[in-house]
Amino acid sequence: QVQLVESGGGLVQPGGSLRLSCAASGLTFSAFSSHVMTWYRQAPGKQRALVARISSAHGVTNYDDSVKGRFTISRDNANKAVYLQMNNLKPEDTAVYYCNALYQASYWGQGTQVTVSS
Repeated sequence: QVQLVESGGGLVQPGGSLRLSCAASGLTFSAFSSHVMTWYRQAPGKQRALVARISSAHGVTNYDDSVKGRFTISRDNANKAVYLQMNNLKPEDTAVYYCNALYQASYWGQGTQVTVSS
């Protein structure tokens, strides 16, 4: 079955950086390449919200306004992975970050905690 596993979260001081990874299994290279990949986050007491998305065909990206210029989403179809480079982190970026793969079905990872605090 399809599985997404996130990693790279942790505790970081304001202004710091983290790189999240999401590794997919149970998909062929071709199938993974067809999926739109999205990072979401859910802060305590808030709904899950889109952070960044990268398309399947041409790698077109879009971001929530709150992270534009600080976060970068990328994908490596050969290794069936998607990444989120997060720079200049702020306390309001604290959340559980989830990876989602969408094509004919929607798949979610288990999430990775990111805490930004001094």
